[in-house]
Amino acid sequence: MPADRPLDILLTGDASNFHPTLADALCRLGHRVTVASGGCTGWMQTRRDVDIARRLPGKLGGLDLWARLRLNRRRLFSGYDIVSIASQDFVPLRPARVRALFDRLKADNRAIFYTALGTDWRYTEECLDPSTPLVVNEFISHGEPTPYYRAEPDSVDAWRRGELLSVGRHIYSNVDGAVSALWEYDVALRRFFTPDRMAYGGIPVDTSAIEYRDLPERPDRVRLFLGRHRDRTLLKGADILEAAARAVVERHPGKAELVIVENRPYAEYLGLLESSHIVLDQIYSYTPATNALLAMAMGKAAVSGGDERFYSFIGEERLRPVLHVEPDYESVERAIEQAVLHPDKLRERGRAGREFVEKHNDSLVVARRFLDFWTSRLC
Repeated sequence: MPADRPLDILLTGDASNFHPTLADALCRLGHRVTVASGGCTGWMQTRRDVDIARRLPGKLGGLDLWARLRLNRRRLFSGYDIVSIASQDFVPLRPARVRALFDRLKADNRAIFYTALGTDWRYTEECLDPSTPLVVNEFISHGEPTPYYRAEPDSVDAWRRGELLSVGRHIYSNVDGAVSALWEYDVALRRFFTPDRMAYGGIPVDTSAIEYRDLPERPDRVRLFLGRHRDRTLLKGADILEAAARAVVERHPGKAELVIVENRPYAEYLGLLESSHIVLDQIYSYTPATNALLAMAMGKAAVSGGDERFYSFIGEERLRPVLHVEPDYESVERAIEQAVLHPDKLRERGRAGREFVEKHNDSLVVARRFLDFWTSRLC
């Protein structure tokens, strides 16, 4: 059913400023939106209206947060038309309490939805299933464990057993529907949800707030930019991106340089990103995610996911802005070197990237997808 009045919406949890960006667009469309999150890690500090971060370390931090949630449940977390939770770990509590909070949110509000924008039990199962179309992912690449899976097998397998599996299945079974942020997550959702209970949303980017600038027609020295989470280097392939980029810079020191930043607040990170020509994002993906989309909106080239199955999925026949690479050192090094040796092609790629983001990921475009699906599921 279409919304015939402004909706009251609660967005809970966050990843890479997803919910604040979506909230701003929903507000511009006339709805009332509250963001409750922990700021997306201790250092990113994304905007939120209600803080649900742990203020203390260890078990004491969990008890403090749980007490705050219980004390403010009726005042801050009830009476909404729509609640959307960001993945399975939308609140930093142990699984049993995540489940209890989910159940209260479901009971105290009109409808509750799931946004798949990070690792959860179903995505992990999909990635490790030999029959999956996601033959490249963070855990398995062409049938072989990735460096991350080899280094952290228990962390990956924990999603597939015990409390994490139980809570994940409970949430999936009881939400009113689910929206995917990436094609990969959409693939995973399809194994559980019927088509009427799921939709593709995409990652929102506020293009009105991001200034586009043409890259130099032929930059004298190509600036390669690698922004990373210190604890997620292997997960996104930043180790391979760094090694390949360093090798190219060493061979062509007068033509390229590498800038590496990590664990910076979101606002500061955007400022650092603006000075680059090519952004090195990730290698185990089919879809450009937040880092690449922000760079593309600025007019930068991006090394990230840009597989033909993703372009087909979103119905894009013309634009191919992403420097797509295979998840191996040789492919990454070759792509970076070709970009450095042919800098005259970067400006056109940057222009195509901005056009792509405006067409497919502008926050108003994404917000309307969410609204269309949410309202179709409201009773």
